[in-house]
Amino acid sequence: MTNKIWLSPLLSDGMVLQRDSRVKIWGKGVPGKELKLTFMNNEYKTVVNDDGCWMVVLYDLKAGGPYEIVINHEDEEKVIKDVLVGDVWVLGGQSNMQIPVSRTLDLFEDEVKGANYPEIRQFTVPMVYNFNGPVDEVAEGMWVPVNPETVYSFSAIGYFFSRKIYDKYKIPIGLLFTAIGGTPAEAWMSEKTLMRFDRYTDILEQCKDESYVKDTIASDAERIQNWYDELFKKDEGLHEIPEPWYSEKYNDSDWRDIDLPASFRGTELEPIRGSVWLRKEFWLPERLAGKEGKLILGTLIDGDDTYINGVQVGNTGYLYPPRRYKIPEGLLKTGRNVIAVRLIITSNIGGFVTDMPYYIKIEDEQIPISGTWRYKIGAISKAQDPITFFQYKPTGLYNGMIYPLRNYSIRGVLWYQGESNTGYPYDYKELFEAVINDWRKLWDLGNIPFYYVQLANYCPWRMEPEVSGWAELREAQRRVLELPNTGMAVTIDVGMYNDLHPWDKKSVGERLALWALNHVFGEDIVCSGPIYDRMIVEENKIRLYFKYTGSGLTVKGNKLETFEICGKDGVFYPAEAEIDNDSVVVYSKKVPQPSRVRYAWADNPEKANLYNKEGLPASPFITQ
Repeated sequence: MTNKIWLSPLLSDGMVLQRDSRVKIWGKGVPGKELKLTFMNNEYKTVVNDDGCWMVVLYDLKAGGPYEIVINHEDEEKVIKDVLVGDVWVLGGQSNMQIPVSRTLDLFEDEVKGANYPEIRQFTVPMVYNFNGPVDEVAEGMWVPVNPETVYSFSAIGYFFSRKIYDKYKIPIGLLFTAIGGTPAEAWMSEKTLMRFDRYTDILEQCKDESYVKDTIASDAERIQNWYDELFKKDEGLHEIPEPWYSEKYNDSDWRDIDLPASFRGTELEPIRGSVWLRKEFWLPERLAGKEGKLILGTLIDGDDTYINGVQVGNTGYLYPPRRYKIPEGLLKTGRNVIAVRLIITSNIGGFVTDMPYYIKIEDEQIPISGTWRYKIGAISKAQDPITFFQYKPTGLYNGMIYPLRNYSIRGVLWYQGESNTGYPYDYKELFEAVINDWRKLWDLGNIPFYYVQLANYCPWRMEPEVSGWAELREAQRRVLELPNTGMAVTIDVGMYNDLHPWDKKSVGERLALWALNHVFGEDIVCSGPIYDRMIVEENKIRLYFKYTGSGLTVKGNKLETFEICGKDGVFYPAEAEIDNDSVVVYSKKVPQPSRVRYAWADNPEKANLYNKEGLPASPFITQ
């Protein structure tokens, strides 16, 4: 064979090896034949086993590089170039860990422009799921360094985390990027562990039927493609003669008016699934005509094809991403210009999401496009039936994406997940602990650091106390801190009520970095906001004590908000709360014999305002 030496794609040019650890270099070769590995002027020899596999173990490497690893076997030589030694972190979870730097530019464009950190590198593990057992090796991938071109595709949290640490210690950082949007915790655990959770076992058994999986994927793809094909055929706006509805010359004077941004709820468009066309004129002075610009089109529900002066400038297939479309040079004109949006509504109530930015940016000027638009229905269709996302199913991603990493030594794990478990949060503590224990057992490196993000605030704020799956899940996350060497970044103050994917990933990454700086690097810093520790009932009041108070508790605002208290009946009432040195005293006239307290107990407790003096927010909690 031409390639007598096979190496995992993980072991490739630009890789980052874990310092101060047991580092495995492994691969495949000719059974029974000797193999020699040379690294940092040291030679290591081994013999390929009968299965064609070999492994060399390196110990206690110190941060540095770049180096080369040379492997000789039979008459073949392979050289792995530009090898660094530093800290390797796995990035796990769902979409908020997956969000790239490019999705944060509304806040951090100037800050990341020109980013050049050649010793911060990311390896993106391809999405693979398997329900019939672990996958042995990663199929493909490469190590990518941070530079002005690549930074935009990096995990935003991973980038800001790494930058915070690298700027101080100049130690190379490698990121193994595994996060997949929409995934629940059970997708990331082993089958053996999953057997403890009865409600997932039948799903797994069904997914083990490869024909079922294959047929379902094919059926879903055909059904969705037929939906879009039929919509295209029926859409008057695409086929009207002489001018389609996206043309700047099209006469929309008989269309109806609508004020945007707004949800279509409560309008005649509320029940529409299909396509709705929306048009708006804007006017430019001669000095801005012809220049390159950017269309900032908030967030739309669901998909869109967007045009300016008859030319398509962008499209997005689903509801989450912010619409940021480049306007090419030469397209904008002096005087009248026209935006046309073909809004494709698949299953939700359509609309332009409120409290998002809507404008055209040309150089340093902004031309607002909120206000009155005109609309007309292009085509009406049935709502799309949901498709089956097999990457969400139990154990699949553990087998396909985590197990293949087991030989690659790491410092620890950074995790942002939980949104997909808020519908049934009551077993999340056990699920999440099972994931952590599974991963630690897999890598066999002891209780490696596992630092995770508590869910941010989300959804509209409500005045009354509520039953909240988000609050329940945050509480489960808080209680997972009982596991050794775990840390939680509290983000209850950086979310957005109208976006599941809050833009401020810098605060998230840097708060995770505080845990690493404190626990990995040994810095004497406060790594977290206040986290509830214990309580004492004092007659008609409850006194609360916290960990991570730093240099003291403080309130942002005039008085503490979002504390509630209950008696033995379990009915919670809004409570007064006061800071008393290192504790908080909570009480209410409606609860003369209190038994429990909760804080920031809502999907979006936007008034939560307990902090430590280091500026870090307190975690939501409920006393037991």
